[in-house]
Amino acid sequence: MSETTASLRRRLDSATELQSVVRTMKSLAASSIGQYARSVRALGDYYRTVELGLGACLRADEPKALIGAQAEPASSRVIGAVVFGSDQGLVGQFNDVVAEEAAKTLASLPGQARVWAVGRRVYARLIDANLNSPRTFDVPSSIEGITPLVGQILTELEAWDDGSPVTELYLFYNRSEQGAAVRPVSERLLPLDDVWRRARAALPWPTKALPEVMGSGTEALRALIRGYLFVSIFRASAESLASENASRLAAMDRAEKNIDESLETLKRAFHRMRQGGIDEELFDVVSGFEALSKKATPQAGSRARGGDT
Repeated sequence: MSETTASLRRRLDSATELQSVVRTMKSLAASSIGQYARSVRALGDYYRTVELGLGACLRADEPKALIGAQAEPASSRVIGAVVFGSDQGLVGQFNDVVAEEAAKTLASLPGQARVWAVGRRVYARLIDANLNSPRTFDVPSSIEGITPLVGQILTELEAWDDGSPVTELYLFYNRSEQGAAVRPVSERLLPLDDVWRRARAALPWPTKALPEVMGSGTEALRALIRGYLFVSIFRASAESLASENASRLAAMDRAEKNIDESLETLKRAFHRMRQGGIDEELFDVVSGFEALSKKATPQAGSRARGGDT
């Protein structure tokens, strides 16, 4: 089907509107990246504080049953995994890489796996990888939405009707890197075994005044463990959101570049067609003028000869 100036004009208008939408999405993604990146940095200080508190409690002679994990048969191990993805598209391979990392890691672990997906699109990738999710959570749209999400995840981990609680817990999420790239990260939160205990107990206290646990050390340890789980899941969600928006910003950069190239091509085609139409009209005018001039010249000659007679 041949193009016309009207059809090219419509395509130009559509591309210009799409360009405006892409630029708006780029601005939103850029502002969101800053918001989530600041949250991650702030969480770093809070996480460090919780770890120092855990180290202070664990250096005391606390019951190991509170934090230890007995060796269990592989058949009875229940592995929980929380996979953070996206609800929306235009993020490139964001959901594919984190779902692939989760599938590869869980396949190497013995035991029954329960997977929770944060995001409908990563949920679809997990289903393709034969990882069924008992529940899917919506991705928070702001920092304020992360806290309710973490509360829902912790409640879901504890509320099992079959009486088989999760003995191991893994987090899978993407982390932004330089050059708009994302890297899938796997993080193990549970069990709180002897390796975990020794690592926290070995953390040096930042001052010369050694800490002292007030009141019941067991209660303080329980509270700090809850804080440790909360801030770990919160940080994973914030980092995932930051990398999601970084992926979307990179995708919008590529889309904007393609739209700019398409607009240049359409503009050149429109100007060529418009100039061609103008040239045709001018040619018609000139041709008509010449035809009229040729008709008028013989008539003028005939009148001249009649006058001489």
